[in-house]
Amino acid sequence: MIKREVLYEMFANMRRETNWDVDGVLLWGYFFTALSPQKLEKAAEYLVQQGYDFVRIYKTDDGSVYVLHVERAEKHTPETLHIRNCEFEKLARDFGLESYDGMDVGQSGK
Repeated sequence: MIKREVLYEMFANMRRETNWDVDGVLLWGYFFTALSPQKLEKAAEYLVQQGYDFVRIYKTDDGSVYVLHVERAEKHTPETLHIRNCEFEKLARDFGLESYDGMDVGQSGK
């Protein structure tokens, strides 16, 4: 579980280190892991139905697990991102995945 304090620090770092509109729409990427790509395909299908864009499923460099990457342009605060992370932790459990592996963020083209 990603702690709330880590998210507050992440947002503070973005404000200090980028010229992004941190309070606006950014492109958020979310990552899930599983031992088989089939479980990730089912999760991807569900997430696409929820409005996320499928990016790819790939095997890690060491070959130990597969990773699902989805993304969506949206606004977040540390609190709303914490809620999203909790939802994705539950989704990973519900789909029998190894983990919800966290998120990354970049500027949105929207």
